[in-house]
Amino acid sequence: MRSRYSAYVLGDETYLLATWHPDTRPATLDLATAPRPRWLGLQVMAHRPLDAEHATVEFVARYKINGRAHRLHETSRFEKLAGRWVYRDGDLLD
Repeated sequence: MRSRYSAYVLGDETYLLATWHPDTRPATLDLATAPRPRWLGLQVMAHRPLDAEHATVEFVARYKINGRAHRLHETSRFEKLAGRWVYRDGDLLD
């Protein structure tokens, strides 16, 4: 989770796509499209292993766009494929 957040901060689309489950991965990302968020911080609220190959991570990521503060609160699902954890999908929380 933290490495994917860092990739969003850096605009590293290649890393994000490489760490996305192939069944849910978009064909492309366009992080350079304006306005680009200014990421302010990540707080991991909970990490729940479900079994050896599945886990969830609840997090809050804070950011600003055009001077206005926002927060992204999500429970993400991760799956281990070929020994690597990849992001499958997530549910937005208020």
